[in-house]
Amino acid sequence: MNDIISLKQKRHQKELKYEKKMLRELSLSEIKSGIEACFGSFAGKVKRSIIEDGCIDFAIEAFLLGAKYSRFGYYGESMQSANRRCQSEERQLIDDLFDYFTNWGKMNEKDISFDEIYFACEYFIQSWWKQGFIKGEKRYKLRLH
Repeated sequence: MNDIISLKQKRHQKELKYEKKMLRELSLSEIKSGIEACFGSFAGKVKRSIIEDGCIDFAIEAFLLGAKYSRFGYYGESMQSANRRCQSEERQLIDDLFDYFTNWGKMNEKDISFDEIYFACEYFIQSWWKQGFIKGEKRYKLRLH
């Protein structure tokens, strides 16, 4: 006999399947170069290996968030209005990355201004959100979703 699966479980399985497909579009070297571009100016002031591990996780989360909302772009909504839909989730990622950076970076308050760190975190998350949105929208247009 077949198992009965609830609609919630089915949606979750479908979402996981889509995320796995989207992760094929992402490479670790791309993420590392993005980390260098955003946080390269802080190189001598923080523990590089610790920050890099956390940034990879946050880049993947932001990429998948953008890919999730790319469906709205496929149906004609602009990137900015789709971004407004997930503003709270994106803000949460930025705040979490900032907290991670300040707590695990082991830096002195004299070395780096917290505003610089926050703006770098904001740029980092937004850039990965945009890449996820663009690549997800392309997959929808090619009907690979």
